[in-house]
Amino acid sequence: MSSVSPSSLPPAHPLAWLDAHAARRREAGLRRELRPRRAGEPLLDLAGNDYLGLSADPRVVQGGVEALRTWGAGSTGSRLVTGTTSLHAELEAELAAFCGAGSALVFSSGYAANLGVLTALSGPDALIVSDAANHASLVDACRLSRARVVVVPHDDVSAVEAALAARSETRALVVTDSVNSVDGGLAPLRALHTVCRARGALLVVDEAHGLGVCGPGGRGLLADVGLAGADDVVATVTLSKSLGSQGGAVLGPAAVTAHLVDTARSFIFDTGLAPASVGAALAALRVLREEPGRPARVLRAAAALADAAGVPAPPSAVVSVVLGEPGVAFAAAQRCAERGLRVGCFRPPSVPEGTSRLRLTARATLTDDDLALVRTVLAEVLAPAVAR
Repeated sequence: MSSVSPSSLPPAHPLAWLDAHAARRREAGLRRELRPRRAGEPLLDLAGNDYLGLSADPRVVQGGVEALRTWGAGSTGSRLVTGTTSLHAELEAELAAFCGAGSALVFSSGYAANLGVLTALSGPDALIVSDAANHASLVDACRLSRARVVVVPHDDVSAVEAALAARSETRALVVTDSVNSVDGGLAPLRALHTVCRARGALLVVDEAHGLGVCGPGGRGLLADVGLAGADDVVATVTLSKSLGSQGGAVLGPAAVTAHLVDTARSFIFDTGLAPASVGAALAALRVLREEPGRPARVLRAAAALADAAGVPAPPSAVVSVVLGEPGVAFAAAQRCAERGLRVGCFRPPSVPEGTSRLRLTARATLTDDDLALVRTVLAEVLAPAVAR
C-alpha cells in the first residue's frame, strides 16, 4: 500500500489557517469588528476615554488648528531629526511642571512611551516585576525588554517584595498601572514604593487613567499619594484620554529622559507626534490647570453611573459591570446601543475567562439628562443579562 509523503502534497495557502481561526473565535463569542463612528451620532458615549470632555472643547480644537496652520499636518521626521518643534518642548515643560516631575519626554502614543521606558531602563542584567493585570503595552514592553520578568498577582505587594528579595540581577524595576483600565481600582503605590526603596528597585507607574482624574487638580495618583517627583519613580501618561488628544509621555528625573533620547527605540525610530496633537494636548492641559474642579465632576459622574448599574462607586472614571460569558456581555452592549447608549464590552483576553463585562466610563460633561438615560437603559438591559 503506497503512502503519500507530506512533502509531495501541494502546499497549502500560507493564510489558509485564518478562516478556521476566525471561526473558532466567532464560536467562542470573541470575534472583534471595527465599527466606524459617524459625525453627529445620537448615541451617548460611555465607552471612550475622554474623561474631562475636552476632545471637542473649542479651546482644545483651536489649539490643534493653530498648530496645524503653523507647523503643517505632520512633524516630518523622528524627534531627533525634524520631529521636535518648539511646541513639543513647550508641552513637555508644562506637563512636567503640572505633574511635579523633573522632566517629560513626548512619544507618539502611550503604547510607545511604555515600550520605550521599560526597554531602555532594563535589559539582560535586570529584573522586571510586573503586575498580572497590567495593560497590554506594559506586557509587550516586558517581553521586548530582554530582562527576566516575574509576573505577580494583581496588587500583591508581598509577592513584589518576595520577587525583589530573591533577585540576583543588579537592577530591578516594578511596573504597574496606577488605575486599572478594566475595573477602575487603584494600585497600592505607597506600599509598592516602600518595598522598591527598601530593595533598590525603580517604580514605574502608568498613569494613563490617573492623569486628569486622580490627585490634586487631576495631577495623577502619584501626586495624590505624595510620590510625584520622587527620584526613584518614573511615570508614563497618555495624551489621548483626559487630555482628549493623541500621544504619550514619560515623566521622571532629567537623567531618565536623557537616557531615553539616547536609547529608547520607540522614540528614536518613530516619527514625532503630529503638531496638531501636540497643540491640542497643550491646550487641554491648560484648561485642566485653569479648571481644577473637572476631576471631581468625573468622580461624581462615575458614582452616578455605578449607582445606575448597581455596582460600588469606583475611585476613578472606570465603572465595571461583570456579566460573565462573552456572548452575554456582547449582547448587553448591543442592546445598550440600540437604546442610545454606547458602552465598552471587554472580553477575553482583555479580561480573564468568565469575567466578560460592560465598562462604562465617566465624563465631566455628563448632564442630568444623560444620567437619566443611563439609568433607564441599564434598568432595561442589565436585569435580563444578570438573570441569565
